[in-house]
Amino acid sequence: MRAARMHEYNKPFVLEEVQIPKNISGESVLVKVGGAGICRTDLQIIDGYFKQYLPLKLPAILGHEIAGWVEEIGSSVPEGLFEKGDLVVVSGGWGCGLCPECKRGDDQICGNGRWPGFGEFGGYSEFVPIPSYRYLIKIDKKYNLKPEELAPLTDAGVTTYRAIRKVKHIIGPGKSIAIIGMGGLGAYAVQYGRILSGGSTVLAFDRDDDKLDLAKQHGADHVINIKGKNSEEIRAEVNKATGRNEVIAAIDCVGLEETIRMGFSMLAIEGAYVSIGLVGNQIKMPLFPFVAREYHYYGSFWGSYNDLREVVELAKKGLIKHHIQKFDLSEANDALDQLREGKILGRGVLVP
Repeated sequence: MRAARMHEYNKPFVLEEVQIPKNISGESVLVKVGGAGICRTDLQIIDGYFKQYLPLKLPAILGHEIAGWVEEIGSSVPEGLFEKGDLVVVSGGWGCGLCPECKRGDDQICGNGRWPGFGEFGGYSEFVPIPSYRYLIKIDKKYNLKPEELAPLTDAGVTTYRAIRKVKHIIGPGKSIAIIGMGGLGAYAVQYGRILSGGSTVLAFDRDDDKLDLAKQHGADHVINIKGKNSEEIRAEVNKATGRNEVIAAIDCVGLEETIRMGFSMLAIEGAYVSIGLVGNQIKMPLFPFVAREYHYYGSFWGSYNDLREVVELAKKGLIKHHIQKFDLSEANDALDQLREGKILGRGVLVP
């Protein structure tokens, strides 16, 4: 099979022929990749951002946003549950199943877990072995959903869903929720802001007018270009748009020190901040207002299998809009370069 493999840090992928995974036995399933989302995390893996936390055994195949078709089924998969050709999405958190996190359904933060695209096999290839059918969600043909649309839901689509659910208890009518960063994550976050916020005003923030236009199309009530503006100017724009210069919740899809600083500067008393973007390296904020205004700060990582099931149900009902740029597997390096330069609108997807 063809695979775009990473042989060294800070080097381009090598497109090459490798052995199709064999020994599909027990609960395992071989999936023919129909779409693999291109994530900024992949750039960070290449750049060595995670090296001290998740050292890779090279060569590695990246790609953790995966949808495709069942190709081969292990002998222990319950009869009739899956058939060859079934369209499936792959949940990214492969937990141990025994720890407290897995037992409560948070398999994506299992301390002994693993993920596709962080080792020998990933979505940047024509086939990927999945260790258990339990990590697959089957999509009935009647919904007419495409793998290139489904793949981004397994990370970009589910990460933002989980993040907004963390603040669902404080948002509602007469309040505002800020979505910071309109890249692949933000394009979905504004939609969940509409779906989950119970009537809150959804504000989208970015430096790129094209991305803000897409946010408007996806349901943002107001869009604010923050390029070249300080916190006071941004708060003034928030006030102009909503009649309030504060927001009750902020979802940060970027994670730079400056976006964190900006977000907290417009947070209302008892407001909540959720970090999901990992572009930066550390968190800096004034201590007194954090304590005196009783802010809440959440880190939110990826999404669980159950989160993904809920997102898939929204997709089945036609409630999620997609803006996909497709690339052939041979264009993997070019696609990642475009992502690095901020040229991809919505989500880029490799189609083997």
